[in-house]
Amino acid sequence: MYMDLADPHEPITPHQFHEMSGLDGWRVIGEGVCAYFRTGSLVAGAGLVQAISEMVEEAGVRPEVDVRHDGVAVRLFVTPDLGLSQQEVTMARRISAAARKLGLPADPSAVQTVQVSIDALARSDVTPFWRAVLGWVERDGPEDLMDPRGRGPAFYFQQMDVPRPQRNRIHIDVYVPYDQAEARINAALAAGGRLVTDRFAPDWWVLADPEGNEACVATFGWIGPVPRWSA
Repeated sequence: MYMDLADPHEPITPHQFHEMSGLDGWRVIGEGVCAYFRTGSLVAGAGLVQAISEMVEEAGVRPEVDVRHDGVAVRLFVTPDLGLSQQEVTMARRISAAARKLGLPADPSAVQTVQVSIDALARSDVTPFWRAVLGWVERDGPEDLMDPRGRGPAFYFQQMDVPRPQRNRIHIDVYVPYDQAEARINAALAAGGRLVTDRFAPDWWVLADPEGNEACVATFGWIGPVPRWSA
C-alpha cells in the first residue's frame, strides 16, 4: 500500500494513486481522476452535489460534476504542468466519504472520457477552423480544444510529418479505467472490429471498424504510463 505524501503538491503517479487506501471507486484516465456514483434519482444526486459544493470552498481542487437522473460523474481535472498530486487524493477521499454517508455506491466500470483526435500537417492552420465551427476554447495550448461548458468531447490536433493517404485522419480516443480496457477491446472485436496494432499497449490499442474507421482504447493518457500489473 502506497503511503500518503506530506507535501500536498508533490507529484504522484497513477500507479501510486491506485495503491492508496480509500480510493477504490476512483480511476485515473485521460486528463484527470474520475468516479461515477449511482444515485437512482436526481434528488439523491443533488444531495451528493450539495456535499461536494461545501468541500470546494476550502480546497485547492475544483471538481467537475455531471448530474443525471441515475448517477453523478465527478472528475478532478489534472493539468500537465501541475500533474497528479496529494490534493486530488484528499478530495477524492472526501467525496467518497460523502457518497458512502448518503448510501451512494461508486461504479468504476461506468467511468470514461472521449476525445476526438485530428492529424494535421499544419496545426496552426487547421485549429482556428475547428475552434470557430465548434465554439470550443483552448484547454492546454492551441492544439487542444475543449467545450467551455464541459459537455462535449475534447478535440486534439496531432502533428503529422508526412501525409497518410488512404488512412483516416480523424479518430476517436476512448479513455477507460485500466481494469476495463481488456473488456472494452474484446467487446469491440466481437462487434466486428479488428485490432490495428497493440504496439503501444497497455497504454493504448488502435482498433478499426469493418470499414477501417479507427478508434483508440486508452487508459492514463499523458498523466503517466500504465502500470504493468494484472487487473
